[in-house]
Amino acid sequence: MEEEEEAIGLLDKVLEDEDVFLLEECELGTPASPGSGSPFLVAVKVEAGKGLEMRKLVLSGFLASEEIYINQLEALLLPMKPLKATATTSQPVLTIQQIETIFYKIQDIYEIHKEFYDSLCPKVQQWDSQVTMGHLFQKLASQLGVYKAFVDNYKVALETAEKCSQSNNQFQKISEELKVKGPKDSKDSHTSVTMEALLYKPIDRVTRSTLVLHDLLKHTPVDHPDYPLLQDALRISQNFLSSINEDIDPRRTAVTTPKGETRQLVKDGFLVEVSESSRKLRHVFLFTDVLLCAKLKKTSAGKHQQYDCKWYIPLADLVFPSPEESEASPQVQPFPDHELEDMKMKISTLKSEIQKEKANKGQSRAIERLKKKMFENEFLLLLNSPTIPFRIHNRNGKSYLFLLSSDYERSEWREAIQKLQKKDLQAFVLSSVELQVLTGSCFKLRTVHNIPVTSNKDDDESPGLYGFLHVIVHSAKGFKQSANLYCTLEVDSFGYFVSKAKTRVFRDTAEPKWDEEFEIELEGSQSLRILCYEKCYDKSKVNKDNNEIVDKIMGKGQIQLDPQTVETKNWHTDVIEMNGQIKVEFSMKFTSRDMSLKRTPSKKQTGVFGVKISVVTKRERSKVPYIVRQCVEEVEKRGIEEVGIYRISGVATDIQALKAVFDANNKDILLMLSDMDINAIAGTLKLYFRELPEPLLTDRLYPAFMEGIALSDPAAKENCMMHLLRSLPDPNLITFLFLLEHLKRVADKEPVNKMSLHNLATVFGPTLLRPSEVESKAHLTSAADIWSHDVMAQVQVLLYYLQHPPISFAELKRNTLYFSTDV
Repeated sequence: MEEEEEAIGLLDKVLEDEDVFLLEECELGTPASPGSGSPFLVAVKVEAGKGLEMRKLVLSGFLASEEIYINQLEALLLPMKPLKATATTSQPVLTIQQIETIFYKIQDIYEIHKEFYDSLCPKVQQWDSQVTMGHLFQKLASQLGVYKAFVDNYKVALETAEKCSQSNNQFQKISEELKVKGPKDSKDSHTSVTMEALLYKPIDRVTRSTLVLHDLLKHTPVDHPDYPLLQDALRISQNFLSSINEDIDPRRTAVTTPKGETRQLVKDGFLVEVSESSRKLRHVFLFTDVLLCAKLKKTSAGKHQQYDCKWYIPLADLVFPSPEESEASPQVQPFPDHELEDMKMKISTLKSEIQKEKANKGQSRAIERLKKKMFENEFLLLLNSPTIPFRIHNRNGKSYLFLLSSDYERSEWREAIQKLQKKDLQAFVLSSVELQVLTGSCFKLRTVHNIPVTSNKDDDESPGLYGFLHVIVHSAKGFKQSANLYCTLEVDSFGYFVSKAKTRVFRDTAEPKWDEEFEIELEGSQSLRILCYEKCYDKSKVNKDNNEIVDKIMGKGQIQLDPQTVETKNWHTDVIEMNGQIKVEFSMKFTSRDMSLKRTPSKKQTGVFGVKISVVTKRERSKVPYIVRQCVEEVEKRGIEEVGIYRISGVATDIQALKAVFDANNKDILLMLSDMDINAIAGTLKLYFRELPEPLLTDRLYPAFMEGIALSDPAAKENCMMHLLRSLPDPNLITFLFLLEHLKRVADKEPVNKMSLHNLATVFGPTLLRPSEVESKAHLTSAADIWSHDVMAQVQVLLYYLQHPPISFAELKRNTLYFSTDV
């Protein structure tokens, strides 16, 4: 009896004692009131005055709100102990089961945040700009599973609390007036708040923590040790948020599937749709039972943005057409390469202009105008660059076509849809109200907020890496059975991914060991992807969309190219895990463009690599170096129809072996060439031109080539560009014309090899024109600028000659100059 009276007395004390808890009922992210005594919020004001870094201000404000949140959780937990104590007496207020339902996971959430707060607080109070706390946010994000359990139970908890309030006056009094502490030293001792309001706090909190991570990342330098950790925490949080439906809030209309389950967002992103023969940018949302294609409505400033639904397909009705059905569909014309190159050139030029304006502290209006132009060009590039078809069909009607930039995205969307289709799905039709509610939820649920263009990035975000990434693909394991296996490597450039290298096919094995090294050129890249395929040799499975046999993707993975990890002289070995079972081991190291583009003055007289072209041709008594003739002949014999010839990297060890054989003038050259992978031969030819001590089109003429290509008048440009060719030394000119005709023959096979004149100009332009070190210092300023204006102009120079009618050496030399100004 004594225990029972003590428990009931404690419960009464909870109801009466005004000094138990205090609350500052403020929304996270809103500024504190002037009277607030929170030491953290005061610190924010003082330090903002001193102009200290935003990073500390964001953390201070977050810490203050974390303190309030912990107080709210404590207030919720306070009645739990006395309620549990009375549950075993003859006068229970609630049963143990009811208590556990209402307060489910609150204790766990409280302990997680208390530990986080106690670890973060001293770091903010004893501030040091190099202080690291990313691991704390990462740990917090990794414990979000407890919120999932809370959210799943949330409705039941509310219903139970409501029923108990109706049937028990004592519990009703408790649940209507819980006392919550205010921040330390606050003048307000407490505030009363309802249990229903407090039970909603954890749901509110998890979304707001994600916003804080966005702000923290914005004000954390990319080279700060916290940056990758915060990125990881944000990724985990966003993935978690997308799996939780916002409609658990009873104040909103519930969005449920036909079977009555909560409809959740699984994946979303921007895709290019071909609609009525034109390309449109869409935001596509994949829910647990429906795929919805939407467009963001344009709204006047300040108004809440909304999506407009273009179409939807219930997953029960969604099918992927077979290659045969795709064949019957209308084909999409790829966008002309030269127009894409023009867009890239404009973007690079605008980037340089923006940087100049900023450096000269130009007017913000001028910068905004340039940014707007850059966004327009980037948007056009984003819209027009994808070529990989992704067709989906509604079994009750229409088919839809998206264009993607990579097989990676296509397989991601296909896998996500197929995984959901394994469940017992029902077909349905949404009423106009249901469709409106579902489309309305997209804005808050989306995990991809911005169109993926660099204009949307903050100035302090990483510009990506420029230079050469050396990657060795070692081996893979985790395959269930033997197959013919190969890997492809992709990196991002200008907002979309490009395939850069391909290993050889390792036949009939479950544990392939490639050990192949590739050199991949990076153009502002931030990610590396590895895709693992099973090679298909069945010619009947050719996809008419892109004229390629459809190989099966076995696995895929992606890693961020963190400048700190990558920019070391040593190899960095890592493992990419794919589909939870396949693991691919690889190593990589990075050489910045400043380092990799250096041409070293020729010191050796033997061999052919790194030796002046005039020395080699004189020694060989040839007009075109033997290495150039042999590589070109081999490519034309068996590589001219190879997809991505000259773009796909050859294996670095094979290229080095060929280099050694040519340098030693070994008798086995021809035998070795006939056995060698064709991409290695193409890579050897590119390496030869890259290692020339002076570019093929010479240092002396480089400034004139840059000026000539910029001329607007076609006649003046023709006159100047032909005069420049005439000014080249004979060995350089004859070799250049020989290579030019070869590249044109390669481009003739574009329908098969996918290599247009523009693609070839992009690959060879910088290799043939890039000046040697002394010159490059005069022309190129920073690593990011290197791929900007000059490299684009180098591509344009080669493109000019590739698009020109045939040029013969004799004809060129015979023509008299229209003007005699010396270059």
